[in-house]
Amino acid sequence: MNPDQLFRSYDLLVDKADRTFREMQQEYGECVRCERHCSDCCHAVFGLFIIEAAYLKQNFDQLDKEKIKAAFLRCNEADRDLKRLEKMLLSYRGDPNMQAYTMARERIRCPLLDDNLDCILHSCRPITCRVYGIPTKIQGKARVCGKSGFKKGMNYPVFDLDGVYRDLYDLSKELLENSGIIDPEKASLLVSVSKTISTPTDILINEIFAQPGEDG
Repeated sequence: MNPDQLFRSYDLLVDKADRTFREMQQEYGECVRCERHCSDCCHAVFGLFIIEAAYLKQNFDQLDKEKIKAAFLRCNEADRDLKRLEKMLLSYRGDPNMQAYTMARERIRCPLLDDNLDCILHSCRPITCRVYGIPTKIQGKARVCGKSGFKKGMNYPVFDLDGVYRDLYDLSKELLENSGIIDPEKASLLVSVSKTISTPTDILINEIFAQPGEDG
């Protein structure tokens, strides 16, 4: 598939996530407490598969120049915080539980979050952001936003993020193959939002995915 076809396949995953969120909101409205300016999910640490990074970058580049300029400044702050986090994680090398605990507690502002606590790319935000306020399955475990009203020990429908990640991996693998990178392991690498929006996608692919390395 060409990039446009891959993006259409990605849009189907977005539709699935949005549909599930609406259904949960209708059935468990008192538990879903997402609202404008909450921004809790906008400070969570996560990475993007290259298919999602390319999609985000394409739409980011269509914003007006002032929004782009302000976002680039926030990228600098996010990158500094991510480097600090990386050092912390290295200090816990060999202790995956402590690394996971540190990641979960860390709060780093997404560069797409403006000073009014609005996402400047809300309509094109990543799937992780879209389902943050409902129960999800990640690495086989149920997780949910701490600000939600979902109670521990109760049974709720769970959105399978693990399954979505597998689909994102497959789309990323095909996108990289279209760029001449035939290495299945590369498709699992994740890129930060700051790296995504501050780097042209073709350069990003050459910098990270065409060369030996780790997540951006």
